Amino acid sequence: MAIFKKLVLPAALAAFMSGTGVASAVTEIQWWHAMGGTNGERVNKIAEDFNATQSDFKVVPTFKGNYTETMTAAIAAFRAKKQPHIVQVFEVGTATMMAAKGAIYPVEQMMKDTGEPFDKSDYLPAVISYYQTSEGELLSMPFNSSTPVMWYNKDALDKAGVSKVPETWPEVKEASEKLVAAGYKCGFSFGWQSWVMVENFSAWHNIPMGTEENGFKSTKTTFEFNNDIVKTHIKNLQDWETGNLFVYGGRRGDSLPMFTNGECGMWMNSSAYYGSIKSQAKFNFGQTMLPYYPNVIDKPQNSIIGGATLWVLRGKADDDYNGVAKFMTYLSSPEVQAWWHQETGYVPITTAAYELSKKQGFYEENPGTDIAIKQLSLNTPTPNSRGIRFGNFVQIRDIINEEMEAIWNKSKTPEQGMDDAVKRGDALLRKFEEANGS
Repeated sequence: MAIFKKLVLPAALAAFMSGTGVASAVTEIQWWHAMGGTNGERVNKIAEDFNATQSDFKVVPTFKGNYTETMTAAIAAFRAKKQPHIVQVFEVGTATMMAAKGAIYPVEQMMKDTGEPFDKSDYLPAVISYYQTSEGELLSMPFNSSTPVMWYNKDALDKAGVSKVPETWPEVKEASEKLVAAGYKCGFSFGWQSWVMVENFSAWHNIPMGTEENGFKSTKTTFEFNNDIVKTHIKNLQDWETGNLFVYGGRRGDSLPMFTNGECGMWMNSSAYYGSIKSQAKFNFGQTMLPYYPNVIDKPQNSIIGGATLWVLRGKADDDYNGVAKFMTYLSSPEVQAWWHQETGYVPITTAAYELSKKQGFYEENPGTDIAIKQLSLNTPTPNSRGIRFGNFVQIRDIINEEMEAIWNKSKTPEQGMDDAVKRGDALLRKFEEANGS
């Protein structure tokens, strides 16, 4: 992509200016992450470029598996006193990390303790609010932030005679009928179904997923996503399996090939699939905001964040944290964030990176790539749409997946599946509350 040629990371300039002097001692900063494949290579580049800007610290990135495996490995390592300095944790692990009070070093506190300049107002509110305490302290540094969007095959919609990109669920149904009639194997599919079809669906329609402001107020929260609105939506999806208007394709990104191979005309999943879709799709594609039900809400509220943040762990030498803080500053710089955003589809975490991407013409050259930012910032978040903070939610997502799959294979009704998901999820919330208090 031509735009990337315009991006010069600060590391390159700094390396050129600093000459080839070799430091006598370098402190290693261990960074455990969950980015495989191409994104793993990009993580390595960020670390290498930072290392080239100075000679006191060396960030060493290590891939530790998927999000769940990476978080589990870090917790086990901390207990064994072999923890890394930085660990990448996905958004649903936030409550679990917050509960590990002796293990985490809040990033805002670390920046203050090390004297590293840090201004929260530089960061997009929709991104950082998910990771702040009730007092506003930022606990972890946003890194790869995304939100679900609707991807669509422009050529397929044209062929099927769909003149307007769907904005509502009734329009998605109508477009799907036309796609199937035109010979496509399915109208639409989606991935990360709890995140997209329960968590974001609820926020988008400004309805609570749980009590206590979706868990932000206290651990006494209980689930409410077995409400009539969600059940009706899930029932619609189950009904639309007939005739292949909707086809289920797996829990995470498993259904991506169904979209990129041209089988399904629409796909709802993370904005961060931009890089993969751009490299794999042999058709004209676009992205738009998630659909909504106009009989539920006049206009949608806002979507919520996904992806992961970087948590700093305690137990290292004081000087090590000077290096961690400098790396966090580098990572948040407009140039690095604009590069990361434009390469991956993750949203920029700062206003400056967003403005730089605009100035560089990225959104003009790649229409739709700012949809995620606009969707996250569509309206001022409400207690229903700020995000979620449920303990044990990594395991609870598995429960929701199991129950939704039982609905898709018709072994349960939507009412049974959603009620069972809430009942089983509430049991894990109570375990978390007992272990961690309010």
